[in-house]
Amino acid sequence: MRNYFNYFTEIEERFQQRRGTILLLSTLDWALIEMWREAGIPLEAVLRGIDDAFDKYEARQKRASMQRVNGLAWCAQAVMQAAVEMNEAATGSAAATAETAQESGFEHERVAAHLTAAAEALDRATVADEACRATAARLREIAAEVQAPGEKNAAALNLEALERSLMVLEDKLYAALNVAAPEPLLLGLSEHADLELAPYRSRMGAVQLRQVKEQFVRKQLLVNYNLPRLSLFYMSQQ
Repeated sequence: MRNYFNYFTEIEERFQQRRGTILLLSTLDWALIEMWREAGIPLEAVLRGIDDAFDKYEARQKRASMQRVNGLAWCAQAVMQAAVEMNEAATGSAAATAETAQESGFEHERVAAHLTAAAEALDRATVADEACRATAARLREIAAEVQAPGEKNAAALNLEALERSLMVLEDKLYAALNVAAPEPLLLGLSEHADLELAPYRSRMGAVQLRQVKEQFVRKQLLVNYNLPRLSLFYMSQQ
């Protein structure tokens, strides 16, 4: 069983492996991965799609001189196709999307440390004060629950349930930031996203483009205000 936290890192590693060189993923690439994750696309489908896209690219490259693949979005169509094929191949069997990570002996402490660090970052926020303080307080409550002794918390954490709670908190925080942020900033982030997405418009459908753009703008808005991502996928693996 793949570790719950491997979704981002395994996609990055497979893309770099197939490309043949170390290329750090861009903000757009990370937004695309987040969109796949939130859409429930299995990791195996993403990896298969990357392989399929590069297999076709390499076959064409033998017949013509082609530019090197410089973005994960180049694989977007192949990933969606792989997801459809895997879903059809399931033949009605219910694929379990909820995974509970095996307890490592440090899982509770690491999760609590991630939540506490995010709360501290929100305490230093200079925008949307009320929303940031409320989110920080809730994160500390969750961290305390994670570390609380007792039979209920002795078992491995239900990471997917915790992740859903964190995403609700982040959605509410992002909504508050959208209200508080000045219009020129939001317009600039939207225009930046359009420029980044321009080379890939022919490879992604309208819905996919919109979702990736939304993730891109969200990530950049949080970066602009030096605010943390709450998702467990951003938890330190140290």
